[in-house]
Amino acid sequence: MTYQMGRNSVKLDCGSRIVVRDRETGSLMRDEIKVDQEAASIAETAYLRIEDMIVTRVLPPGSMISENRLADELGCGRTPIREALQRLKLEGFIEIHPRRGALVTPVDVMKQIELLEVRLPLELLMSRLAIRRATKAERSEMLRLAAVIRQAAATGNRPLYLATNRAIHEIRTAAAHNSMLAQTARGVLALSRRFWYAYIEDTDSFTEAADLHAKILTAIAESSEERAVEATQGFIDFLDRLTRRALSRDF
Repeated sequence: MTYQMGRNSVKLDCGSRIVVRDRETGSLMRDEIKVDQEAASIAETAYLRIEDMIVTRVLPPGSMISENRLADELGCGRTPIREALQRLKLEGFIEIHPRRGALVTPVDVMKQIELLEVRLPLELLMSRLAIRRATKAERSEMLRLAAVIRQAAATGNRPLYLATNRAIHEIRTAAAHNSMLAQTARGVLALSRRFWYAYIEDTDSFTEAADLHAKILTAIAESSEERAVEATQGFIDFLDRLTRRALSRDF
């Protein structure tokens, strides 16, 4: 809804945003910029929360979800929910059906094989760029996460493992310091996490994966491109074997 206040136009929407424009120039006022940034942060938080609900099967494949229900559960307006669902649709997590809601898509093993073909060059590029560009703080965080994911696998702590796995993806994309690469990699890595949560159950796989993650992180932190490339290739080969095992189990 839009109101006129003197020479300014004030717009209120369900995302709790207050948008102020100069009626004559149409220029953005300072308060609008600040609130729009907050709204963008809310949309990002909504996206991350819903993605996590799908990955961990709180929202299982085949379930229908609605904007209103998600808005109530996450405590935000429908606008950030709608923006989050559009992103998830583009990344293949959901299908949107008018007047029905959003349908959580099934986990497709064949698509996971295709995904790994895309993931390998992305992973190698992230490793090479991170070796050159990572800050001291980012390298320290990588070493910390390497220890945490090994501990999570050794103790069978799946929630800690999956949370650390996500943190590893985030620090590696951030350390590359390339926004386009980060944007591309996030969707690929999220779909990979979803497959892992759906199909990988045995403890040995968690232990091996944790060791490979740790080797990649340590190699990047220590600026060893040769070790990072070797560990990254080994990790993708490991995921390919697990994916094909899941495929043979399904057929």
